[in-house]
Amino acid sequence: MTVFALIGAKGLYLLFLWLLSAAGAAWIADRKGYGERVGLTFGLLLSAIGFVIVLLLLPSRPGSAWREEGWLPKRRPGAGLLGGPTMEARGPGLGTHQDQEPGGSSE
Repeated sequence: MTVFALIGAKGLYLLFLWLLSAAGAAWIADRKGYGERVGLTFGLLLSAIGFVIVLLLLPSRPGSAWREEGWLPKRRPGAGLLGGPTMEARGPGLGTHQDQEPGGSSE
């Protein structure tokens, strides 16, 4: 009988650390003007050390979002979860109510 589930919780936490460091390094490298692939490569190959290298040692390019907006982008009013515009609600009863009078009846 072979048991395959011997990794345990520590291995799962290390897997999450590896994946989060790769995603974070890709996001930071993209904001610094290098594209996501550079950060993803550093994050996947070097894990948390690659994230620190991208964060501290990789200089930002002129005109990049890192130099224009800073290290953390500002949230704009009306922006969705990922910073894009939110969609308007559509469907029965969810349209815009510009036609209606303030009293509530639209005759």
